[in-house]
Amino acid sequence: MSRPIFLIIAVLAVLGGVAWLAFELVDEAGETRGFSRVHGPVLTLDTHVDIPPTYTTLPEVDPGLETRLQVDLPKMERGGLDAAFFIVYVGQTARTEDNYAAAKEAALVKFNAIHAMTDALYPSRIGLASTPADVVDIHGSGRKVAMIGIENGYVIGKDLSLVEEYYDRGARYMTLAHVGHNDIADSSMPRIDLGDAPAEHGGLSVFGREVVKEMNRLGMMVDISHISHDAMMQAVELSEAPAIASHSATTALADHPRNLTDDQMRALAAKGGIAQIVAFSTYV
Repeated sequence: MSRPIFLIIAVLAVLGGVAWLAFELVDEAGETRGFSRVHGPVLTLDTHVDIPPTYTTLPEVDPGLETRLQVDLPKMERGGLDAAFFIVYVGQTARTEDNYAAAKEAALVKFNAIHAMTDALYPSRIGLASTPADVVDIHGSGRKVAMIGIENGYVIGKDLSLVEEYYDRGARYMTLAHVGHNDIADSSMPRIDLGDAPAEHGGLSVFGREVVKEMNRLGMMVDISHISHDAMMQAVELSEAPAIASHSATTALADHPRNLTDDQMRALAAKGGIAQIVAFSTYV
């Protein structure tokens, strides 16, 4: 497997410490001072930026404007955030053929919105990267860098060919499941309202193992955030390339099923993987 974007993430993993230093640079009046001293020498990356379904279509969700979104271009420019994975997220619903089709349609809306941001609306301010060379080149041109991640493998349904289709649309990682089991993996948070048992596949399904292998073949990173303990351990062991946790935290700090146990963290590290700590109070 090629490991393009993973290499960028590996280099930037040190930024966990940088974030704490950045907090120290905010004075009592809330004014930032000298943050460029922290962000300046490095290429800063946020590995998980969610976007709404209406992204780029309305002023209140226009990434080029100052909005109520946590991340937009003015905030990236003002705060020194160089790069971000913008996320194609689709929530779990009942696994029917109609819902698989609807999930794909919803995913394509977000893919198209991200491409609209980089290709049509703001190409002078942000560019889409699919390789480390792209990241370096775009950053070197003075622009912000966008990359694409998928959250919830539900968007492929039972169709393995969609992994490559989404890769060709720019996706460079995929979170195998979200809240609720899907056809790929058990979730860390089953959906009782969807009829989920505590575990359905005992971790990864047979299909899920094929998905991981296909992601390895293409060079798409395996994201283990949100999936069950057994699914996570199996995915890390099976993957021929290091896996990532794009937005997770640790049970040592907050005992939440979404978080990673010490044995999970050790297993991830043993295979060269990286966990990006999510900045969400419930999990930390």
